[in-house]
Amino acid sequence: MAGLAKPQGIFDRDVEWAELARFAADERPGATLGVVSGRRRQGKTLLLYELALASRGFYFGATEATSAESLRRLGEAIGAFTGAPGPVHLADWAGAVDALLALGRDRPTTVVIDEFPYLVRAARDLPSIIQHALTPGRPERVGSQTRLLLCGSALSFMGNLLAGSAPLRGRAGLELSVQPLDYRAAATFWGIEDPALAAKVFAIVGGTPAYRREYVQDDAPTGLEDFDAWVTRAVLNPARPLFREARYLLAEDPDLRDTALYHSVLAAVAEGNASRGGIADYIGRKANELQHPLTVLEDAGLLLRELDPLRSGRSSYRITEPLITFYQAVMRPAWTALEQRRGGDVWRRSQRRYASAVLGPRFEEIVRQWSVRFADPDVLGGLVGEASAATLTDPASRTSHELDLVALGEPPLGDGPRPLLAIGEVKWGRRLGVPDLERLGRLRELLLPRPGFDARGTRLLLASAEGFTEELTGAANGREDVVLVDLDMLYAGA
Repeated sequence: MAGLAKPQGIFDRDVEWAELARFAADERPGATLGVVSGRRRQGKTLLLYELALASRGFYFGATEATSAESLRRLGEAIGAFTGAPGPVHLADWAGAVDALLALGRDRPTTVVIDEFPYLVRAARDLPSIIQHALTPGRPERVGSQTRLLLCGSALSFMGNLLAGSAPLRGRAGLELSVQPLDYRAAATFWGIEDPALAAKVFAIVGGTPAYRREYVQDDAPTGLEDFDAWVTRAVLNPARPLFREARYLLAEDPDLRDTALYHSVLAAVAEGNASRGGIADYIGRKANELQHPLTVLEDAGLLLRELDPLRSGRSSYRITEPLITFYQAVMRPAWTALEQRRGGDVWRRSQRRYASAVLGPRFEEIVRQWSVRFADPDVLGGLVGEASAATLTDPASRTSHELDLVALGEPPLGDGPRPLLAIGEVKWGRRLGVPDLERLGRLRELLLPRPGFDARGTRLLLASAEGFTEELTGAANGREDVVLVDLDMLYAGA
């Protein structure tokens, strides 16, 4: 099985396929365990089904069912895979797991259990049963080369499967997270060559592969002039599956029980309330009452908490899924009108909200992603370890200054200060000029004496979808410490 070729039907995912193929081709004796997770619609099922097919392995997709029905279905699938004259009788889950280990008795055999959380919902002790089955030295494990892959979309559940004192902690040889496509891969996947159009589409649907195919029936905007019409017919159209998808993302996660509260929290963040206090004020709760809903949304992969690198102990929240941001900012406030098929009117009235609450913040995230994943180290003065927004306080004037980008280098091996590679101003709908450069220069001066950071080589980064004034272009000419980033650089350059 060595060197399993990635099927042509799988776009991108080279790293994920390589890890799965390596795991499946492991010829060492003894059964092994792998865990694959990721939000729905990211292509996990396609990856694992094709892996099982390519390696002549076994694939079983669990469904919401009773324990007895799931055992019966699994026995039927095992019987069909082994060529038995009929279904294999599985008396209990201990016997079922041993039957899966027996599939790898003669050769390395990929065994995929997709939507594993459904099985655990009906059989709570299943992780403990698998732990026991994989006990080192147990004959059933030693005599097996089953490569067991457990997959699930309930991120909070899958995240806890190998954590802390969980039964399977220390048992897995693979822990793979299937993430959405990055903004460049998403543009290629959608077949969009215009960077401005690609950014506008990404701000709505992000990098979720399924939204390109099933959810809009392969309907992609043909150009910038078609973008508004595409939003109306593909996103704001009640007849398209994408229309209700943001609601379903919350409804599908079993840990998100109080959906009204979670929708309100997400609406607060979409409106620009990034701090816990700001969210609390927006939804009319006390800040100390938000610990649980914020944690649940984080565990579900819908919210991301980012520490402010310039303010110790301060953090902000952002929505990870662009479609949820778009829903909360544009669709939810006008839901009745949208259900009445007045999508065109809603979209015309929502242009300002889309630009300020959806496109602008997502463009900032694209620039931060570029700095970490695609920027040439020579451009930013080194490899960027992490990039985020930040707030810089001037103690002399007691004023605060927002920075759209703070790019930090890798932490030093010793106790020295961490390189502060770049600070930046990012704007979607405005040309940047010399005053913006001068502002960044003043903020860099404030950072020079700051302990814990080395700002001596900090670059001043200005990113704009509208471009730059001639004066700024002239001022930046020949200056290594000034970096001008436009859409072409974000999508094709370094």
